[in-house]
Amino acid sequence: MTGMWTWVALVAAAAFWPGVASDSLSTAQVSNVQSRLADAAQQSWELGTRQQTLLETEATVYSVFSDQSLPPPSSVPDNMTDALVPVFSMAKQIVSNRSTSNRNVTGAQPLMSDGSAADPASNGVAVLIAGWTGQGNSDGLNYTGAAKDQLDFLLNNVSRSSDGAISHRVSQTQLWSDFVYMVPPFLAYYGVLTENETLVSEAYNQIRVYRNNLLDTNASNLWRHVVLGSSGTDSGHWSTGNGWAAAGMLRVYATIQKSQYESTFSSEMDDLISWTLEIQKAMYGAVDNTHIFRNYVDDDSTFYDSASTALMAYTVYRLYTITGDTSYIREAERSRTALYASGSTSTFSLSLSSTSTSTSTAPASTSTSGMNISRLTGG
Repeated sequence: MTGMWTWVALVAAAAFWPGVASDSLSTAQVSNVQSRLADAAQQSWELGTRQQTLLETEATVYSVFSDQSLPPPSSVPDNMTDALVPVFSMAKQIVSNRSTSNRNVTGAQPLMSDGSAADPASNGVAVLIAGWTGQGNSDGLNYTGAAKDQLDFLLNNVSRSSDGAISHRVSQTQLWSDFVYMVPPFLAYYGVLTENETLVSEAYNQIRVYRNNLLDTNASNLWRHVVLGSSGTDSGHWSTGNGWAAAGMLRVYATIQKSQYESTFSSEMDDLISWTLEIQKAMYGAVDNTHIFRNYVDDDSTFYDSASTALMAYTVYRLYTITGDTSYIREAERSRTALYASGSTSTFSLSLSSTSTSTSTAPASTSTSGMNISRLTGG
């Protein structure tokens, strides 16, 4: 899953940084991305990242990056109704299919059956918003109950590492860098909506213990991709995994910042920004003069990857919008410019690609992750 994230990231840059709009994607290209994104998103994490993309770029009142405080409006504003239709449609499909997906189990369970213990939780924020805004009153579905079952599954049914990190996988205790985007934002958002300070703390704590396990101090603080477990480990520094981690940290930061817990977690918020900058420094310190990351950033034998390049640029622009930090704006702009230059005016012309929660090599024209990122950064 790759090209989708590339184009999501390029689209949002116009909104995040002055001057981008002059060479950003056209309205027709953005519409094309939206259509392809809807067709391509099928796996749990793909649906979750599509929902987040729509919240950030369309239904912005319900994004943690908006100017509004949390919790969000319980009555959907008229100007947000259309934008939320696809978000609520996905939430409805997931919750209505939950019993079949999970073989009619009751109680603690993921929102979707998956080999990943973490990826289904990426849909949790959309399900929480559906419950918060009373969508169940019209369709009879218990969104709040489904979100609680997902939470209970993570906290009580999924194995943990010796230091308390919730496993990314169901079959074995294993930590993947992708987890930071999938689970902590859900925990933080759930905590804010239910006034559960412990859950907000756990969102931060999961990022902390994941960093403790994945940070490679012998490689300029790049994050490893997969650690622990008896099989499938990957000590390489997967570029997209570093981007996932940084983006997840920023979502948790913004959730706390907009909530009643901002003053309570001021030190933790400082950590989240520091750790985001740590990843950005490590990643941009390893990129070559193409300004496009390798699939594994410090492994020259791996291909150039547009998706992780766009995702990292997205984190830089996003950090600027919430803190004003411009430390890596120049580097992000160089990467964004390089991504535009690498293709024609066709939205799906990039030949560089590969992003997913498993390092696949799908072409940019069909991959979910690249399209999501382009929606988040450019036009």
